Amino acid sequence: MTASSLIQNLPALLVAIPLILAAVVTLVPIPAFAWVISLAAVGASFVIALLLHSVTMTGVEISYYLGNWEPPWGIEFVVDSATSMTLVIMMGLAFITTLAARHLIAAEIALADCGKTYAAWLLVCGGLSGLVMTADAFNLFVFLEISALSSVILIAMGAGTDRRSLIAAFNYLIIGAVGATFYVIGIGFVYAVTGTLNMADLALRLPEIEQSIVIFVGFGFMIAGILVKAAVFPVHVWLPAAYSYAPSAVSILLAAIATKASIYVLARLIFTVFGGFPEMIGSALTMVIVPLSVMGIFVGTIMAIYESDIKKLLAQSSIAQIGYITLGFGLASKSGVAAGFIHIGNHALIKGGLFMAVAGFFTAMRNRVDLNSLTGMGHRMPITATAFVICGLSLIGLPLTAGFISKLYLVRAMLEMDSYLLVGIVLASSALSLIYIWKIIEVMWMQPAAHDAPKLNENPAVYMPLWMLAGLNLWFGIDASWMVASAEFAAKALIGAGL
Repeated sequence: MTASSLIQNLPALLVAIPLILAAVVTLVPIPAFAWVISLAAVGASFVIALLLHSVTMTGVEISYYLGNWEPPWGIEFVVDSATSMTLVIMMGLAFITTLAARHLIAAEIALADCGKTYAAWLLVCGGLSGLVMTADAFNLFVFLEISALSSVILIAMGAGTDRRSLIAAFNYLIIGAVGATFYVIGIGFVYAVTGTLNMADLALRLPEIEQSIVIFVGFGFMIAGILVKAAVFPVHVWLPAAYSYAPSAVSILLAAIATKASIYVLARLIFTVFGGFPEMIGSALTMVIVPLSVMGIFVGTIMAIYESDIKKLLAQSSIAQIGYITLGFGLASKSGVAAGFIHIGNHALIKGGLFMAVAGFFTAMRNRVDLNSLTGMGHRMPITATAFVICGLSLIGLPLTAGFISKLYLVRAMLEMDSYLLVGIVLASSALSLIYIWKIIEVMWMQPAAHDAPKLNENPAVYMPLWMLAGLNLWFGIDASWMVASAEFAAKALIGAGL
């Protein structure tokens, strides 16, 4: 096989490897072996994502026809610079999370269920990769459901330590099913007037259709369904409980990569598939996406300020951070979309690190982590607590952290459009986020632990991957050239193709 043909087949391998090995790990009775297989699968996926990004970053597009059936008759995977950047972020975070997963899963999930957990873990990774790469509107629904149902299983695995995870999984199942149904209804409307499901073909045929009202209705249903999956305010209600009551490793994985894939799909649909309707897209962005993003930023931040349970606090914070990403896309400019992609990457690093630190606290204390339990934690678990502080400062947007780069490019994009009100909103919300991060730092480092507090051990299996994320938060705050360049090419791939 030549290098060229190998590159052409990488998209299929990126999906096939985790999905096939998911079936294998189900049959492995020893959790350590199941973890090794899962780590190898996710590691291979990360390497493939890097290879794809090295080829497509500067504008090259890779197209793969499943079964050699050419589109629009067959299913197609397309990888461009926007796709490959999203894949690198998702698979990179999935790999680092899998490194920590062995200890975390063993601590919270029954031995007999570990194999099934790793199987669902790989299904989530494979499903999200397919979701990002597919160029078929109905196949997108299939991958959406593979990743969603696997996520439901993973969340429910937390029942061994907290029975509320069952309710959280059920809520995610029902609300996610509503979102998926909306999306499929939208596909039905669009297919009825075009006769195709291939996204590139849809982008060509849709502007030629005279029955524009059918397209508008289909567009509305599809976008509404994806907004639910992406947890955009106010259809985010499944997210706080899902992130809060899932097993620690699952919370890290979902917070770092799950909503990012859906937000990418949202941008792909708006700017490419329906890019031939600039007036409809403009109205949807200015009258729906931007206002919802602003409300999500403030509601998520305010809810986080009044929360004392740390996992719930971080989950509420994610609502606000998703708002920053969709606000960047809502600007509909290349700089705005690039800012959205930058924050997709940086927020994955930030929230992955914060949830991993909380997982370290939880496994050491064997108790739910809240403000009271963190008193004096900076002195009892200094390695983990220091990494938490770095990721927390990055969330606020302190200079020399990745979060600062996100806010900088988002503000610059808004200034280019003279959106001074939005600039004020972003700066105000960043200042408010200081409140809930600071109250955690204060109890960890400025209040002494109780005299009878037991000694806590820090496990390198958790804090070493955690420090990878903390280090990347600092690295991309000092040298953001890779992230910025990738985001600018990603924005060019989306905006250049649609508007």
